[in-house]
Amino acid sequence: MVNGQIRFREVRLIGTEGEQLGVMSSQEALAKAEEAELDLVCIAPTAKPPVCKIIDYSKYRYDMIRREKEARKKQKIVELKEIRLSPNIDTNDLTTKVNAARKFLEKGNKVKVTLRFRGREMSHMNQSRYILDDFAKELADIAVIDKPSKVEGRSLVMFLSAKKN
Repeated sequence: MVNGQIRFREVRLIGTEGEQLGVMSSQEALAKAEEAELDLVCIAPTAKPPVCKIIDYSKYRYDMIRREKEARKKQKIVELKEIRLSPNIDTNDLTTKVNAARKFLEKGNKVKVTLRFRGREMSHMNQSRYILDDFAKELADIAVIDKPSKVEGRSLVMFLSAKKN
């Protein structure tokens, strides 16, 4: 809210240099802002009483937009990568999949390891759980289990993420 949009009975006013000018009516605060040839901007409308500041509004808006852009740049988007396995996987193939998962984890992504069952393999689901356990043990130096293996439809699913240093 700026200038005439501020409809509070009284506000806490902050001057141009950041000094406290005290609690006063919004009309008095607006008069002080016009006297300084600047804008009265409400920076904390939920406070009791609301906090207003005498500043140049266009400059304030520019700074806020710039801060938001900086915050967006610093955010890291964590992707979820999936590794699919089958119950009759060979040890060399498992090693290859472990190395692929290791690369994903080193980049900071989370890894979803899916052990898929087809046909009669479904009856041996519990005997194949060791494959996911071995997978997690191979990556224990850089990964931690987010969610342990659990059955989802025709597959066992486990989530891994990189260890925090």
